[in-house]
Parts: sequence; structure tokens; C-alpha cells
Amino acid sequence: MAQIHHFEHGWLTPTFSYTLSVLGSLLGLVCAVRLRTAPSAGWRAWWLTLAAVAIGGTGIWTMHFVAMLGFSVVGLPIRYDVPVTALSALIAIGAVAIGLSIAARGTKVQGARIVIGGLFAGLGVAAMHFTGMFAMHLDGTINYLTSRVVAAVIIAVVAATVALWLAMTVQRPLAILASALVMGIAVNGMHFVGMSAMSVRQDGATGASVTGATASSLLIPIGLTVIFGILGLVYALMAAPTEEDRAAAAYLAGRLDGEDDDDLYEPVAQQGPNGRRMPTGGASWTFRDRAGQ
Repeated sequence: MAQIHHFEHGWLTPTFSYTLSVLGSLLGLVCAVRLRTAPSAGWRAWWLTLAAVAIGGTGIWTMHFVAMLGFSVVGLPIRYDVPVTALSALIAIGAVAIGLSIAARGTKVQGARIVIGGLFAGLGVAAMHFTGMFAMHLDGTINYLTSRVVAAVIIAVVAATVALWLAMTVQRPLAILASALVMGIAVNGMHFVGMSAMSVRQDGATGASVTGATASSLLIPIGLTVIFGILGLVYALMAAPTEEDRAAAAYLAGRLDGEDDDDLYEPVAQQGPNGRRMPTGGASWTFRDRAGQ
């Protein structure tokens, strides 16, 4: 068996991957709060998409890619199939979107919907992980220990279920931050348990037959995509009105409508017995149509 290193660059890659998973989870949970209070179906679809991109794209898939930067097999060059790698990212985002759409149905949080959504999302995350591993090419045969693969899938389903429950319940900033920290641990745990199931048997002496892109060549385009994606998510959260903003706007609109209605009423001077104009009181009002002015 070939010797495998999961932390070739020390604690740099696991620290960075955990930071990305927490950041993605944090943005996704904030988007989920907006999803629960969305005023229309269009806004719900918008926040659902952003939450899926944040959690599935940044929190899960990007974490997986960064962690793989620290993976190496002694004596064997590693290459990646770019289309299959891109497919794994779409699987992660789609799985989270399906799980969120199931959990967010209805007006009340129900355990059955969260469990079903967690099952779909967890299996999708596990599929993303092993699709990403399938995209990895090296001059050897990759085998997996079944018990650890099963453990990784179970962790993925449980973590996804907990993540959906948090997405549908937490609202306060400190609770969201704590939830994101926990989700980061779960995502990283699933990844490294799945990686521990892997073993490699070397087939050849050189990597001449290995084709594909190196991890370093994918780092810049993926890094730029992640940076602009995070900036876009932050901008969307800052630009979109919150529930408090909509309530304040409705209140101001109501006040303005009330002032406009008051302008339709004008006091009319009353005449006394001797023909003199009497001062008008607060109760002496009559309606005068604006069109008649």
C-alpha cells in the first residue's frame, strides 16, 4: 500500500478549510433567516438559492477542495478531472437546495420535514464527497473501507439534519454564530472520516499515464470564484430589506396615507344670526372634493 498524507502542509489546510466551512454556514444561516420571513414566493426562491450556494458551495464543497490540497500519496502525482470536479460542486449545492426546500415548506417547523430534508441533503453531500474522490486520478488503485464509508454517510445525514433544524429555528446573531461553528466541525468531520476510509495500491512506477489538472492549477480560478461569491452573498444580504425594514416602510406609508386623507377635509366658516362669520371649531368640517377646487 502506498503511504498517504492528509496534512501535507501541516495545520494550514485543515484550519483554512474549517474557516471556510464556518463562513459558508454563517452566510447560509443568515440567508435561511431571510428565507423564513420572505414576503413572496419569488423572494423565498431567491433566499433559498443563496442559502444553498453559501452552505453547499462555500461551506461544504470549497471546504472539501481546500482540504484536498493537503492530501498526497507518496511517490504518486495526483490529477483532477475538471468536469467531474465541477459536477461535485453542483451536487453539493443541489443537495442543500433540495433539503432546504423540503424543510422550509409550510409555516411551522415540523420534525418530519427536517428529517426527510436532512436525509436528502446528507446523501447528496456524501455523493458530492465521493464524486470528488472519483475525479481524482493517480497511478494506482483506490480502495475504501466499507465501515468508514458507512460512518461518513451517517455523519453526513446527521449533520445535514442538524443543519436544517438550525436553519429553520435559529435567529439571534450569537445563536447563528454558534450554529455555524458546530456545522463547521460536522462538515470537516464527515470529510476526514471519509478520507480515512481510503487506501491506495500503486500500479506503476511513474505518473506518465495520469491526465487531468493539478490542484494548484485549480486553486486560482476556484479561489476567485469563492471570493466573488462571498462578496456577492454579503452584498445581497446588505442590500435586501429585512423584516424590520419592511415593517418600518409600511408604517411610514400608512402615516403618509393618513396625512393625505386629512388634506381632503377643510373647515368651513359658519355665519351667525347677524351675518357675521363665526370662528370654526374642530367639529365643524365638511368634505370638499379636490376635483372641484
